[in-house]
Amino acid sequence: MWNKPQLMTAVADLLFAAATAALLVAAAVWFTRLPHFRLSQVVVTHELSEVKRSDVERAMAGLLRGNFFSVNVEALRQSLEKLAWVRHAEVRRRWPSGLEVRIEEHRPVAFWGEGTGQLVNTHGEVFAAVMTAPQPLPVLHGPQAVAAELLAWYRESAELLQPLGRAPRMLTMSPRLALQLRLDDGMVVELGRQQAKVPLRARLQRFVDHYPSVLTVARARPSVVDMRYPNGFALRLAAAHATESKGKQ
Repeated sequence: MWNKPQLMTAVADLLFAAATAALLVAAAVWFTRLPHFRLSQVVVTHELSEVKRSDVERAMAGLLRGNFFSVNVEALRQSLEKLAWVRHAEVRRRWPSGLEVRIEEHRPVAFWGEGTGQLVNTHGEVFAAVMTAPQPLPVLHGPQAVAAELLAWYRESAELLQPLGRAPRMLTMSPRLALQLRLDDGMVVELGRQQAKVPLRARLQRFVDHYPSVLTVARARPSVVDMRYPNGFALRLAAAHATESKGKQ
């Protein structure tokens, strides 16, 4: 090898590169351990409604190990998303010694079932939480897999019922996927299952169109209006246990 200057030069260059890399690594390790990069600040970027500051601190406690470079931001994110009201969390490093926390809270729009302790958010997702200030939310009930579909149906029914000055208070889907709607005045509207020939929207629209005649025919507010008939409806009065009055278009 001593008789091969080119080989010696290549070896020397390789050793020099290795030494330089080692020095750079050592310098980087020394740099990241400087006291300037110790975590000293955690900033929540916006005001929270249901999530308390103490909840955030508790979720992050024990995970704020290391410094700006070594702290595990993914573990912090996962811990925050375990909080009841947190839908999504982001944790980012904030130069040179802080962390920035962004939290998306669940926004409840309905209760899921009665007395289940569960709510439905604006995305149609079911989550478990307790509201600090009770709200008069509607109730959705059915197989949890169709929660988003039920929320969409609730919004559509609320829009269709507006001309009547009525609002849906409970929307239930049975295991057989049949819909039942309870209004704010206690009236129950049986809509049945979705069908190509008579869609659910068409049935509810027919109820809206004939609502005045429903009250006229019944001469009292019926407890149940059954819209599952293809061309009409059936009424059940509160005082009549088995008597039905049928109206045709």
